[in-house]
Amino acid sequence: MFNQAFAEPDRPRPSDDYMQALLADPKFIALAAIVDGAVIGGIAAYELVKYEAERSEIYIYDLAVAELFRRRGVATALIEALKPIALQRRAWMMFVQADLVDEPAVALYRKLGREEQVLHFDIAPA
Repeated sequence: MFNQAFAEPDRPRPSDDYMQALLADPKFIALAAIVDGAVIGGIAAYELVKYEAERSEIYIYDLAVAELFRRRGVATALIEALKPIALQRRAWMMFVQADLVDEPAVALYRKLGREEQVLHFDIAPA
């Protein structure tokens, strides 16, 4: 569903072993919106444990809704469903990044939260 929503239908899927390990990781959170047995939306998030205080943050890594179901509140419902999970994990904040050119995502996140202007840098490990 994510590959279709992000227009990456040819991106290879991770192996079953990889996915089982990811889903078993207690710091990974996956939620799905399902209609008539089909996944029509999903959210993938990570709990980031803080060192300076006994709390964590939830980073929303991916959020997608199938095209036919967009603008119907599915993304908002997924974020709302993540909130009690964040509270249970003593998270003080949830955060997400959006590309400026992704106007629907920017509008959604502006509706739900407070905007901050930051720079994002990718640093290769090798």
